[in-house]
Amino acid sequence: MKNISADEIDAVLTWPDMVDALDRAFREGMIQPVRHHHTVERPQGAASTLLLMPAWSDFSGLEDITKGYMGVKIVTVSPDNGAIGKPAVMGVYLLLDGTTGEPKALIDGQRLTNWRTAGASALAARYLAREDAEKLVIIGAGSLSTFIARAHSAVRPIKDIAIWNRNLESAERVARQLTAEGLNARVAENRDAAIAEADIVSAATLSTLPLIHGKFLKPGAHVDLIGAFAPAMRETDDECILRARVFVDTREGALKEGGDIVQPLKAGVIQEGHVLGDLYDLTRGKVKGRGSAEEITLFKSVGAALEDLAAGILIYEKTAAKDAQ
Repeated sequence: MKNISADEIDAVLTWPDMVDALDRAFREGMIQPVRHHHTVERPQGAASTLLLMPAWSDFSGLEDITKGYMGVKIVTVSPDNGAIGKPAVMGVYLLLDGTTGEPKALIDGQRLTNWRTAGASALAARYLAREDAEKLVIIGAGSLSTFIARAHSAVRPIKDIAIWNRNLESAERVARQLTAEGLNARVAENRDAAIAEADIVSAATLSTLPLIHGKFLKPGAHVDLIGAFAPAMRETDDECILRARVFVDTREGALKEGGDIVQPLKAGVIQEGHVLGDLYDLTRGKVKGRGSAEEITLFKSVGAALEDLAAGILIYEKTAAKDAQ
């Protein structure tokens, strides 16, 4: 079994390859049972979340079953980690042979998650963001923020990236890193003003209160919601949801776990029909993505095990090909 580190992942992946792999996964389908979602209470501080996310190839759609895979991600989310300089999200991914169950690779789960999560947002943006989108605002300065910037920049002609975070120093750190990579990044001190100018607003936080208010969104904006993965969390207000054509990564996940969808549904602000489609629908052409230059679109993701499996396969096969050179 091969151990694949974060550095090895970065060395073999490109954003076009990742987005294309996710597109194929949703279009062709994989099997993903409901994930195990456990709250780990603590006597002090915020509770952690333990997630177990299995998936495997849909063998009915494979001409050669020896090319199938199984996999499971074990991931934790510990909100208090930032106070001790550690990422909130930790994890590992175990990739298995789909026929024999033989372990093929143990992959750094945090880096895999960052790549596939930002990749899913970029995939959604392919269908939902304006093709001329140039201004990106990122709400949150965690480990995922730089991946979000790179992923959106790979699918849209982003020329200006503004980072907003409650902790100004963290936003400055992210802006410096992106600038060093050749991207035009800066700190946004006024969140609402930055949102009002944005073509794409991407949020990746653990907030329980809305950070993106619909009244500030300009016509044609695309909202990308990555954080708030539990029903009690939220990154947008009701007006934002009501103004937008809403899409999700998977209906089953978002309607059950995504607070930005669950809360307005429970309050009767929207009905389930307000969610127009998911990534299955978009990639298979069952629903229309962006319909006009002026409409506001919104994508809410909570993560899907098939995304992890698609990323794990891509990482493993690209690493194996590099080793064989």
